[in-house]
Amino acid sequence: MRFSQSIAVVTGAGSGIGKATAMRLSDEGAKVLLVGRTKGKLEEAAAEINARHTIPVADIFPADVTVEEDVKNLAMYVKEQYRDLHILINNAGGSKSSKLLDTSEADWDMIQHVNLKSVFLVSKYLGKVMEEGVGSGNKAINRAIVNVASLSGHQAGAFIPHYSSAKAGVISLTKSLALELAAAGIRVNSVSPGFIETPLTEDGLQNEKFVKSIQRNTALERVGKAEEISNVITFAASPEASYMTGTDLLVDGGWLIK
Repeated sequence: MRFSQSIAVVTGAGSGIGKATAMRLSDEGAKVLLVGRTKGKLEEAAAEINARHTIPVADIFPADVTVEEDVKNLAMYVKEQYRDLHILINNAGGSKSSKLLDTSEADWDMIQHVNLKSVFLVSKYLGKVMEEGVGSGNKAINRAIVNVASLSGHQAGAFIPHYSSAKAGVISLTKSLALELAAAGIRVNSVSPGFIETPLTEDGLQNEKFVKSIQRNTALERVGKAEEISNVITFAASPEASYMTGTDLLVDGGWLIK
């Protein structure tokens, strides 16, 4: 059990990669706090996770992680309810399609906020909770932050200039935060998924030409699954990755090598 006695927070945990990651962490011993904007989705995900265990291990905290006050309240809740934090998964994100020259300022800000500002805010406030835990004499305990970036942060995608730039920012922010938190023994890494079956991509994956294009341009010739990304996220968060910080793990099925 790699996460026995660990407290974990997962943002964007109501579905897709976030839900799969929360489930994997709980299966390996962690107590998980599921964070997201939609309370109903969080409740369904938590119920599904708790059904796998004799004692409930999943709790929810509805919040918009692009809003500083919501994130402050989240940090306060973690301190009051759990008194420590060991694992943080910044998974919240979203996108929409538009050409740069047609993108409104509002859409630009929205995509930047949900994908990059959220990582800044959550890392700032929950990172402090993690540091405080180290200061109380628990430095030997595995502590890690994993930020979910994207293949698009490595190779800009067509019609997603705001998303691509935000995810590139996540990769860079990860490195900066890793330098800052290394002295406290807190590791910070990012994971960059390629094309994955999630609620974010389900509309596009209904397009047969789009799916065939992915198959043609991906070395493994298929779309990935959320569980395949959660496997890598949990590895990066685990003691098995104890000498890894400030790096990005690209999980794209071989898209960039084609």
